[in-house]
Amino acid sequence: MPNPLEKKFIALGVSGSIACHKAVDLASKLTQQGALVDVVMTRNALNFVTPLAFQAITHRPVVSDLFDPQSEVAIDHVAVAERADAMVIAPATANTIARIAWGLAADALTTTVLATRAPIVVCPAMDGYMYQNPATQENLQRLSARGHTIAGPAEGRMASGLKGRGRMLEVPEILGHVNQVLGRGDDLAERKVVVSAGGTQEAIDPVRFISNRSSGKMGYAIAEAARDRGAEAVIVAAPGGLSDPVGVRVVHVVSAEEMRDAVVAESRDADALIMAAAVADWRPAEVASQKLKKGSSERSSVELTRTPDIAQEVQGENLIKVGFAAESEDLEANARAKLEPKGLHLIAANDITDPESGFESNDNRVTLLDTEGGVEELPLMSKYDVGQRILDRVVRLMAKPA
Repeated sequence: MPNPLEKKFIALGVSGSIACHKAVDLASKLTQQGALVDVVMTRNALNFVTPLAFQAITHRPVVSDLFDPQSEVAIDHVAVAERADAMVIAPATANTIARIAWGLAADALTTTVLATRAPIVVCPAMDGYMYQNPATQENLQRLSARGHTIAGPAEGRMASGLKGRGRMLEVPEILGHVNQVLGRGDDLAERKVVVSAGGTQEAIDPVRFISNRSSGKMGYAIAEAARDRGAEAVIVAAPGGLSDPVGVRVVHVVSAEEMRDAVVAESRDADALIMAAAVADWRPAEVASQKLKKGSSERSSVELTRTPDIAQEVQGENLIKVGFAAESEDLEANARAKLEPKGLHLIAANDITDPESGFESNDNRVTLLDTEGGVEELPLMSKYDVGQRILDRVVRLMAKPA
């Protein structure tokens, strides 16, 4: 499946706020991912950034005057609205939000909003007190009830020097919202996909624990790919320091037993389970209630006991189960040996000794093995793209008659 933004028409509405500099970066990131970005600016936005800044990035004309006779797009003011696959208003000031909420066609931006049938993402940016004002809150509720996505705002320091809620979201978060709305109605719409991620931590005492080098990046990437295809995506995440992805519900756990309980619970109504987590195979048989002291001995030992095999314990008549096998030798043989005992439909095997696709890397190189003896070796690619390739197989498995 291609990048969800590839060749998509995105109408980017920009209103007058100091956060306009983020809109330039947003236009750049959208363009880098293959989107065709049509920028529509209010007159107030021209006080903060010039149309040339956007045009130089998008290589497309910018609409700022609804009645500009030199602009072919502006003369046909619904052209941008009609071809848009999604519209993003970033930054969306209190004034612009009010105009949209009450259906005013006061400028090129609000006219485009009225004319488009595309999903709309509104990214508020304003002073904290303006955001808290009942009028602004009522206007946002109107837009939400109308089906628009309200993305933000975030907490933080604002241009006024005050701290509070009113900052426009950062660009990666906005992109997450855009991808989510574009994925509505895709091939995983109305499907629930559960993904486990990260390396579990098994306590030795209140300070120490046994864990592994898993970063959780692979699982998070799969969940984002599922979200972008319209799925209800859920991550059961062990500690890893990654931010919760936009549009993905995250259940935070620590130990293998906690992950088992969460995965079993979330899988009861799921369509697919993808076990990308590095679950500890062993845990201390007993956890010390106090910190263990070094003492004078040169050696110490901790008795270990097996942790639950989560994939084996999760059952579901129509549940598609995908596992991961991180191996350092005999990659295919070791991975295939796990397929039947764990009840998997598919397993993704990766060589942990490969320097190009280590735990902390943003890329991965996996081999997909299925129960029918099939082997598909994927080249080195981003973990997000690996996730898409795995989901391609999941979608095909879902389509097979039971």
